[in-house]
Amino acid sequence: MTDAENRKPRSDEARSVFAPPGPPAADGESSTTSEFAVPDGLAVPQQPGAESEGSAFSPPRTYSARQAPPAFTPPVGIPAVSLTKDLPWQDRMRTMLRMPVAERPAPEPVQKAEEEGPAVPRVLDLTLRIGELLLAGGEGAEDVEAAMFAVCRSYGLDRCEPTVTFTLLSISYQPSLVDDPVTASRTVRRRGTDYTRLAAVFRLVDDLSDPETHISLEEAYRRLAEIRRNRHPYPTWVLTSASGLLAGAASVLVGGDLVVFVAAALGAMLGDRLAWLCAGRGLPEFYQFMVAALPPGAIGVALTLAHVDVEASAVITGGLFALLPGRALVAGVQDGLTGFYITAAARLLEVMYFFVGIVIGVLVMLYVGVQVGAHLRPDAALGLAERPLWQIGASMLLSLTFAVLLQQERSTVLAVTLNGGVAWSVYGAMHYAGGISPVASTAAAAGLVGLFGQLLARYRFASALPYTTAAIGPLLPGSATYFGLLSIAQNEVDKGLVSLTKAVALAMAIAIGVNLGSEISRLFLRIGSVEKRRAAKRTRGF
Repeated sequence: MTDAENRKPRSDEARSVFAPPGPPAADGESSTTSEFAVPDGLAVPQQPGAESEGSAFSPPRTYSARQAPPAFTPPVGIPAVSLTKDLPWQDRMRTMLRMPVAERPAPEPVQKAEEEGPAVPRVLDLTLRIGELLLAGGEGAEDVEAAMFAVCRSYGLDRCEPTVTFTLLSISYQPSLVDDPVTASRTVRRRGTDYTRLAAVFRLVDDLSDPETHISLEEAYRRLAEIRRNRHPYPTWVLTSASGLLAGAASVLVGGDLVVFVAAALGAMLGDRLAWLCAGRGLPEFYQFMVAALPPGAIGVALTLAHVDVEASAVITGGLFALLPGRALVAGVQDGLTGFYITAAARLLEVMYFFVGIVIGVLVMLYVGVQVGAHLRPDAALGLAERPLWQIGASMLLSLTFAVLLQQERSTVLAVTLNGGVAWSVYGAMHYAGGISPVASTAAAAGLVGLFGQLLARYRFASALPYTTAAIGPLLPGSATYFGLLSIAQNEVDKGLVSLTKAVALAMAIAIGVNLGSEISRLFLRIGSVEKRRAAKRTRGF
């Protein structure tokens, strides 16, 4: 028996099934051969000096212990990517979040750690509280994860993975490959629209991410508590007046005159007060939207019954503009386009419930009007006379009042007002002057809104929502929604469904356009090569 046989015994399978052909057995029968055996004459001659056999677990001949690569990925990651440090933290953190964990660059030196190191549970708690304020304020899921990731890395916790859903925030941190992970979670139970608070949270995250600033955990907690206690920048009466002016501007935008402006403003303010009353009594938002939709429809029906020479459809359309959940729609579609499908489904379901509440409120008043003899015509087009200056002014007023309703900072109101005027100018030039379909015109205008909004946000190192949400107000499908509901109230279901389908198409065009403009804006930012910002890539059909 040879040395190789002593060193490595052969199994029964190796002898029987995969044995090479040999001489006949003693009893005259041929030995068992394998169908994968190399025929005689085709065997490759062994080179002189070559090894006869080897183990699968032995190192290769070209291996050198002095120049050996690392056997495992180090805990700090592989520093193979260098990101530009003067970029906004949103883009830097989003870039790293889209990388696998093993390919993320090594973190910068920790500047906020105590002598004994950062307190991991407190850092995770601070991260979750910041993410809660951002998610409750309407920020997209990817931006919330980027902010949470930035806070953790600023305190030296680089091996962390944040997860955001519609109502649940969680984050996991693993110090090394052999240590147990630390996981914490927080539930978002209340949502509110306050973009001033949102901007303050973004400034806090920006300061934490700045390597030149040194903010301790206690200081970060103190600033976060001040942000929570901060009062809204506008009192209640200003918000009610803003809702009325928004509805009046929307009615002028679709062809109304001064009487229509006043009627639409009155209906919207009454609806706003009723919604505040329902909110104070603890009713869900579904019923708040339903109650808020009653006064605009009631005033439009009353004007028709009184035979006042006004466009009742413009009055009701203006009231609908103040209720359409454009902010939630854009956030839901954005989450879906960026891969957060659970959160996107939940947001879109919320939009559907709000929309159903508006539909019920308006349909009740339209049905009552039809029953008492009001001659409302679903096929009557609104008086969209070409009044470009009036319409541009109305669109800017609508964006301004929308910004006030969103509790934006006063420094951002002018920029979003101009952005709304640009959006309507592009839409009017493409649809009315160029004859392009309203869906394509809306998508192009919304794309410019997203582009300018993202560039302004990156210029000020702030969130993009205050610069984009209010600017899409003039593009919301108020008239298509009204005519669809009116047709359904008059038993013309086919026409109503067609009009509502158009409204849905316009809403999706707005959301997709805003997101596409945001993505295009990042192409102008210095984020390095394409490999530094990978996204999921799937084969078509799978």
